[in-house]
Amino acid sequence: MTTIRIFWWAIGALALALGLIGAVLPLLPTTPFLILAAFAFSKSSPRVERWLIEHPRFGPTIMNWRRERAIARKAKWLATIVMLVTLAGGLVFGLSSTVLTIQALVFAGVCTFLWTRPEPRADLFEENGA
Repeated sequence: MTTIRIFWWAIGALALALGLIGAVLPLLPTTPFLILAAFAFSKSSPRVERWLIEHPRFGPTIMNWRRERAIARKAKWLATIVMLVTLAGGLVFGLSSTVLTIQALVFAGVCTFLWTRPEPRADLFEENGA
């Protein structure tokens, strides 16, 4: 394996691990890490990339992003709720106003990005047997 393929494989493995952790840990996002993992594995391991794309839970999300740059409404709501809970937790635990302001600005940017992405078209989803 060449050095560049090892690099991309390591990025893919790290992103996949973080995505899988995010699938069970509510404060860590899953989708961006899975999209990054699929991209990295496309450059290093077509077998692992294919496994991700064909995975019944993770595959549709990756393919929606690749085809349409689309994010499902359920994922948008879940991400928004997690960000609000995280911000509220910071308030409860007494984080400094500077930290809370930075956090709120970052979350506002992420929410703006999420909610300005289209939602996947149903006809594409049905064509793939999902």
